[in-house]
Amino acid sequence: METGHRLASNSARRALDILGDRWTLMILHLAFKRVRRFDDFRARIGIARSLLTDRLRRMEAAGVIRRERYQDRPPRDEYRLTEMGLDLFGASLMIIRWEKRWFPDDRVDVHKLRHSCGKVFLPELRCRTCGEEVTARDVISEDGPGAGFEPPQRARAQRRSIIERGDLDPHQRMLERAIDVLGDRWTAQTIASAFMGIRRFSAFEADLGVAPNILADRLARLVELGVLERKQYQEKPERFEYRLTPEGLDLFPLIVELIRWGDRWLAGDAGPPQVIRHRTCGGQLVPMITCNQCGEAVGPRSTIIG
Repeated sequence: METGHRLASNSARRALDILGDRWTLMILHLAFKRVRRFDDFRARIGIARSLLTDRLRRMEAAGVIRRERYQDRPPRDEYRLTEMGLDLFGASLMIIRWEKRWFPDDRVDVHKLRHSCGKVFLPELRCRTCGEEVTARDVISEDGPGAGFEPPQRARAQRRSIIERGDLDPHQRMLERAIDVLGDRWTAQTIASAFMGIRRFSAFEADLGVAPNILADRLARLVELGVLERKQYQEKPERFEYRLTPEGLDLFPLIVELIRWGDRWLAGDAGPPQVIRHRTCGGQLVPMITCNQCGEAVGPRSTIIG
């Protein structure tokens, strides 16, 4: 990457700079299941002690979690979600929603979301202004007051769990496919760029500021996972573009929640870089998550994650 390269400001990208990591996603998921202590996180994830320490410190520095002392001798802390962290509940629900829709497994407890209406449900993304359900084809994006450019964040190395997937009780498995798709910074950032209308290799490269070999690997991976499809648009020389599949387009509610969260917590005084408008009502999209069984709003206090 060239020194001084700057990227277009984007709230989803800012959010994914914090969250686009498999360990961070696992910790966040467990935090919403009220796991709070170091050894409990480590036992559930199967993560090296040093790596867990690093991710907890990163999440604390970002403002997503805070440490609270629960024992003095020996000193022991637990990790609780801050207001900023709790505001990621919608994004967490949309990750579960996507995996349950495309890779349902009745053995996986986390797929069993239960609302206060008493029913197992799928969360829906709706426009708070008009109440209609919103899909990727229902919106347009325009520059917001915070539009501009900013330096890219440094990528961090990824390491694997010390527990193999096959060794886990199926009931305890955590969103394996979703973490495959979202648990790598460049993979997740590539998806976010695709939702901004980017399709060609050179455009992804310019938008992300990523090395060509890394980009080629992530695009191939997303095609393999079924999130993108590779289509030829030129014969001589051969040129291809990458388009979101129906499976990929169905990540839209998650992208909207990441944008909402990034706008609220990471935009600063400049304001949101983009404004999303709902074509149906013409207003700025203010997302609302509802239960598909009763139609009522969904939140941390009205939802049980299996």
